[in-house]
Amino acid sequence: MGLVSKVDLSPRPVEAMSPRQLERRRSLIAAAVQLVSEIGVERVQMKLVSERSGVALGTAYRYFSSKDHLLAAAVAEWWRQLLTDLAAETRPGRADAGAMEDRVVTFVHRGLRAFQRQPHMAHLLVSAAVSTDPFASEAVERMARVGQESLSAILPELPDPARSVVPHLIDSAWQGELIAWVTGRTTLADAYRRLEDVIRLLLAPYLAVA
Repeated sequence: MGLVSKVDLSPRPVEAMSPRQLERRRSLIAAAVQLVSEIGVERVQMKLVSERSGVALGTAYRYFSSKDHLLAAAVAEWWRQLLTDLAAETRPGRADAGAMEDRVVTFVHRGLRAFQRQPHMAHLLVSAAVSTDPFASEAVERMARVGQESLSAILPELPDPARSVVPHLIDSAWQGELIAWVTGRTTLADAYRRLEDVIRLLLAPYLAVA
């Protein structure tokens, strides 16, 4: 009796997608973001995303292994766009950019305010962070990299190796405060205050050379 080969049900890698496939993937992500904003994380289903995006349900599973994978990719894209905008608003060289520590405080506070305006996205970020889907975990890891890269971009004054370590610590503190707020363990005002304290403490050794 011959061995039956296993069918690979993994979603197609993004780098292997054609332009048309990438467009379908973007449509699914955009539909997921819209639905989360409208009805919340728990009520979003793959079928609803398929209907909203115009991409057949069977086809959707070629791009995303599960609802968790799709929603993690959706919040990761929303996060990337948010941080791109924030980095542009607080980049060094702008007349209103301010000192190094002030730029980072502004960056993080504006990011928290974005989640305050879109509380469903805050809940989605936390949901994605605890997902056991391996593809969802990859999306969460990408979010962490984007956060650290964005912080590094507005901190060109930092010397190595601080330029990689300090953004990692700030991003970790940011995510921790966001999770604490979403789960009701802190207020947004307290999250703002603690994050500002963390940022100024971490950057204090480098202000004299900035």
